[in-house]
Amino acid sequence: MTDAPGRRPTIADVAALAGVSRAAVSKVFNGTGRISAPTAARIHDAARKLNWTPSTAAVALRRSRSRTVGLVLNRPGALEIGATSSLLISGLESVLAPAGYGLLLYLIDRTPEDEARAYRAMADERRVDGVILTDSRYGDGRFALMRSLGLPAVLIGTPDEGDPVPHLDSNPPGAGIDDAVGHLVDLGHERIAYIGGPDDRVQARERRLMFEAAMASARLRPIASMAVPYSPEHAAERTAALLDGTAAQPTAIIYGSDPMAIAGISAARARGLAVPTDLSVIGFDGLPIGAWIDPSLTTVQRDAVQRGRAVATKLLEILGEAVVVQEISRPHLLVRGSTGPAPR
Repeated sequence: MTDAPGRRPTIADVAALAGVSRAAVSKVFNGTGRISAPTAARIHDAARKLNWTPSTAAVALRRSRSRTVGLVLNRPGALEIGATSSLLISGLESVLAPAGYGLLLYLIDRTPEDEARAYRAMADERRVDGVILTDSRYGDGRFALMRSLGLPAVLIGTPDEGDPVPHLDSNPPGAGIDDAVGHLVDLGHERIAYIGGPDDRVQARERRLMFEAAMASARLRPIASMAVPYSPEHAAERTAALLDGTAAQPTAIIYGSDPMAIAGISAARARGLAVPTDLSVIGFDGLPIGAWIDPSLTTVQRDAVQRGRAVATKLLEILGEAVVVQEISRPHLLVRGSTGPAPR
């Protein structure tokens, strides 16, 4: 049996203790063949007594499955990319790990060629059973690529032009921005600006369009509605331009991310403005750091961990696992100290 010190139990040990063949043990744990219920129970009991579990790698090999999910992200370079992605990955792992799946992460420079190369390698070498896609773009070629590679994929977000790629997103995709506008209007603000992400990103554009629609519903014209790269540097530059301009200055600005909003607060303070007395500020994502700045950041809270869990369950369902697919909750406004009544 397992008398040798330090020797790990084997399938042969389980078979000997249960009084069956190794093939019978294999059939029980692989779910193949017909084994009577009493015999299966005896095999499971023997495995528990010996603290034996089948090798995940061996099972995957026999099933021609890697039991691994791929995720390709561009190399972290900005604060919000690292924070949001780490929360998303935490949500993915909370579903994948208990189901016996690993996560293969690629960090690359964001070019279509680099991405396509990574996906082809994963498919050709059978490194993954499926992939999680993020950051949907207009004219996104990844969806057709996944189909040509025969690689199951789920997008966290909304695809361009109703592409049939399986996806999960809040409904509507720009949800939460309308609540931010409503909050500012209730505080008496009329001169409101928006500084969001680049227009080549589907979600970024959907949020900006939601801002413009909400302003129109309130019968207000935006002071500005800007699309810039997701970075604190670009947010600070555009905020400075708005506040230094000769046109009417905003009394409130909504940003496309929390780090962008924090950079905007810094730019306003550098010009002698107080937040929220002179300028109200709202971010997006609800990152933990927002609760610790002064004043604490009012933000549209989007649960990245919950989004990760939801997309992981959707992909596992496609891969044939018995899971309950989760829905993505609607982002909601978290009111803190960076918003206040419009200045007179």
